[in-house]
Amino acid sequence: MALWGGRFSAGPAQSAAILSRSIHFDWVLAPYDIRVNIAHVRGLESTGVLSHADSEKIMVALLALGEEIAAGSFHPIAADEDVHSAIERGLIAKLGELGGAFRAGRSRNDLVVTDFKLYLIDHMIALGASLTELIEEFTNKADEYKSAIAPGFTHLQHAQPINFGHELAKHSQALLRDASRIHDWLARNSLSPLGAGALAGSALVPHPERSADELGFSGAHQNSIDAVSDRDFVSEALFVMAGIGTHLSRIGEEYTLWSTTEFGWAKLDDAFSTGSSIMPQKKNPDIAELARGKSGRLVGNLMTVLTMLKGLPFAYNRDLQEDKEPTFDSMNTLLTLLPALTGMVGTTSFDTQRMAAGAVSSHALATEIADFLAKAGVPFATAHEISGRCVQVAEERSLDVHELSDADLLAIDSRLTSELRANLSAVGAISSRTSIGATSTTSLIKQIHDLNARNQKFIQYFDSKRSDFLEMITL
Repeated sequence: MALWGGRFSAGPAQSAAILSRSIHFDWVLAPYDIRVNIAHVRGLESTGVLSHADSEKIMVALLALGEEIAAGSFHPIAADEDVHSAIERGLIAKLGELGGAFRAGRSRNDLVVTDFKLYLIDHMIALGASLTELIEEFTNKADEYKSAIAPGFTHLQHAQPINFGHELAKHSQALLRDASRIHDWLARNSLSPLGAGALAGSALVPHPERSADELGFSGAHQNSIDAVSDRDFVSEALFVMAGIGTHLSRIGEEYTLWSTTEFGWAKLDDAFSTGSSIMPQKKNPDIAELARGKSGRLVGNLMTVLTMLKGLPFAYNRDLQEDKEPTFDSMNTLLTLLPALTGMVGTTSFDTQRMAAGAVSSHALATEIADFLAKAGVPFATAHEISGRCVQVAEERSLDVHELSDADLLAIDSRLTSELRANLSAVGAISSRTSIGATSTTSLIKQIHDLNARNQKFIQYFDSKRSDFLEMITL
């Protein structure tokens, strides 16, 4: 049913009605709309706009409608413009004229933004919890491979030998930053817009802080115009999700490369791979590739909303209807992708012998020569030059730099004594790097301990937020 029309002599043209209709995507807000309307009805009763008897009838009907929505027995029809009109239609069917009384003192402007905020709070908590599961898998894998040797890369070229567990742990670090951003989002976006009305506040419900408390918010917006026009919470959530998508894309790229014949490092589990419809031998890293590919839509959805918000004047504008589909899409994308990617990471095994075989190729130990000289008091610029000459000589002889003999090294520079030999191995190079955040096994063990402790705090945080939210939303 239409929630407006008294001053119009006719309804909208069919094309205008089709364009305006949002029920096909905003129906997902129905459970939150029920909860917000109950809080609003209590506010109307507290000021005497609704009698206690009428308030009770409306709330009982709203609860019943919520149960029917959950069961799928009440659903939108073609005449419904949006989720709000569908729910009002349902109430009027149950209560007659009284079913339209709960609309007093509020607007769809403050109602929809409150619904949407509750949706995002609910789903950002779920997203954070799902992230912690992936962090846990990466940290467990880092522990499993804490003594594995592998080449490290910069510019996709061999750089220095590293502990492969250290390579895996970097993803836990990045994803923990994403979890931290969700934590901050939940704290920063805990102001209720309900009570702002269309833009000027409500004369009928003058205490929005009461409904804010009932709905689990930390307070009410301090400016009613800002309350109905603000979508920072949407763009910020989309930024967080785009950032997660970028990290997942990086993971997907690495696992795709590691599983190639050329690398041959990673063996993906059959449960997280697919085959080819024409080539029977193929085992494709589709989960990794989809993680890489879906980052585009996550970044695109952020850009869609930022562009829509640019230059919107004054209070509510209908442009703001365009905030929901990109957000729903990003959230659904991540909540579908994360469990599959977590499963892939947890079940992948790595060929440690093959990784170790390439760890010192392409002169990966050249930095050890420069470091050896620097420790002996040679200025690093000079040490770098000498190390570079070692690489040049090795290449002329079709050798790797660590394959030069003691005599070869002494011929290049008299300070390259036999003591250098202990440094010219992957084990020596890795074990020498014992500072915080470095690649030695001892440093990695400390890092893993810290990662587990930090992730456990987020697990507990999101679990607590989930319990609090369910308690608030359950009536």
